[in-house]
Amino acid sequence: MKIIFLYVVCLISMAVVGCSDSDTESQELILTLDWFQNANHAGIYEAVDKGFFAEEGLNVVVEPPADPTAILSLVASGDSDFGMFYQPDLMQARNAGVPVLAVAGVVQRPLNSMMALQSSGIDRPGKLAGKKVGYPGIPWNEAMLTTMLETDGLSREDVELVDVGFALSQALLSGTVDAVVGAYWTHELIVMENEGHVANVILPDEWGVPTYYELVLVTSEKTVRDRPEMVEKFVKAFSKGYERALLDPQGSIDTLLRMNPDAEIDESVDRAGVELIVPLWQSENQPFGSLVPERWTSFADWMKSKGLIDESLEPSAAYDSSFTEQ
Repeated sequence: MKIIFLYVVCLISMAVVGCSDSDTESQELILTLDWFQNANHAGIYEAVDKGFFAEEGLNVVVEPPADPTAILSLVASGDSDFGMFYQPDLMQARNAGVPVLAVAGVVQRPLNSMMALQSSGIDRPGKLAGKKVGYPGIPWNEAMLTTMLETDGLSREDVELVDVGFALSQALLSGTVDAVVGAYWTHELIVMENEGHVANVILPDEWGVPTYYELVLVTSEKTVRDRPEMVEKFVKAFSKGYERALLDPQGSIDTLLRMNPDAEIDESVDRAGVELIVPLWQSENQPFGSLVPERWTSFADWMKSKGLIDESLEPSAAYDSSFTEQ
């Protein structure tokens, strides 16, 4: 009778306090990618395939986005437990009151870049006077261009900005524009090279834009507050996946391809791309996933100077580095 009483008390207690981390770990966790499956995600599929999430008691489902612009909303609402997204966009979301934050840094430097065909002779921002520059219609990309131009002696008014959507390489190759910003030098550059076109890459953090995390792992404030042990286990397994990919980049692409047989993955692009990305998964003298406060502050200061976020926004509100500290 005493055993039955204790069992009933336990059930009532569980109903009152809700599920613990250990209870919820058996539930499905959804990780939504920032874009369709590519080399940037190789470590995630390694973590799933090699059982690193399962070792932590986590059942993780990786999903490409139905709408790449809605990822932070999905995470904030709890429809996705985790997401992959970009530091600049995360900062703007925080500025708008979206309760999401980064818990690990994945790509430690910008992949976003300015590109021009080598035949154009454009190899620095200062050679763009009177030229047409394509961009994907993202406001902060315009601010990036402005800083790069100003650093090399020009102004925004010296170029014509053309919204070409995400058809960046097509606009460049067709001659619609003379250069583009917003192109990934680990993707568009390789696509163009595979088609026989050589391009110059001009990196924003070499022309006045503070370096930033191209890709971060995000979750909601509520998840961090209510399920910190689960987040810690997730980040641990996630990091082990990328550490495995660092040891065998081409093997991680084998895993990416095998686990996504129906996805439209350009194998030649991702095999070349992963070799370029591998150094950017690492931060000097820091473990994988590190989030360095100084980098968040310097990039936030730049965004504030361009009117992209409010002066009152504290950059520390956009990340929690405790899950990657060792």
